[in-house]
Amino acid sequence: MVTAVVLIKAETDQVTGLAEKLAELEGVSEVFSVAGQYDLVALVRVRENEDLARVISDKMRKLRGITSSETLIAFKVYSKQDLEAGFALGLD
Repeated sequence: MVTAVVLIKAETDQVTGLAEKLAELEGVSEVFSVAGQYDLVALVRVRENEDLARVISDKMRKLRGITSSETLIAFKVYSKQDLEAGFALGLD
């Protein structure tokens, strides 16, 4: 599984509609409306790196309302579930 975090700047009047369209894309697991330098943050989870290009470059970047974006590819994902599973196995 490959995970990427996509930081998105959007036209102000397009944020809500853009978030809804992003959330509908295959491979996009979550979209957050955020405060700060970026307007939206999208989490993309796909099987292979090639799938990232399909989702982000071919589909996501072509959506109306995006003014710029930055993609961060995760090397490893740490989650609460992973940590709890480790403790359940007795890996103190």
